[in-house]
Amino acid sequence: MTFRKYLVLLAIVVFGATGDVLLSRGMRQVGEIHFHELQQAILAVANPWVALGVLCLMIFFASYLSALSWADLTYVLPATAIGYVVLALLSRTFLHEQISLQRWIGIALITAGVGFVAGGPAQTEREPQAAAPQPETVSAAPERTA
Repeated sequence: MTFRKYLVLLAIVVFGATGDVLLSRGMRQVGEIHFHELQQAILAVANPWVALGVLCLMIFFASYLSALSWADLTYVLPATAIGYVVLALLSRTFLHEQISLQRWIGIALITAGVGFVAGGPAQTEREPQAAAPQPETVSAAPERTA
């Protein structure tokens, strides 16, 4: 894998976790939203934390699309599972959330799976497609026989 591909995976981890934390912080300020009042959800985007979170998640999504263009989903998703650790650390630091031992163990188990996935190829080997038979060309002038 190239350095640029590692940067794409890093962007997925950083922007995904950061976007989620920013959304959470903003929604704590906005308050509870109900489905029957859709206008509240639209107005929530006016909150600067929510808007910044949406921007981060847009960058996350673009990075995710990029990664899926060159690697299998079964590689990309586990390879970016370290994001769970980043998310937990950001939530604890900036949102002051208490994370139980049970959650830390769960996060550790998910992250341990990254080691199993990282050892394999990023893309499934596929057989090259056989070239389609080319139609015979018809010459404009008929052949003459002697």
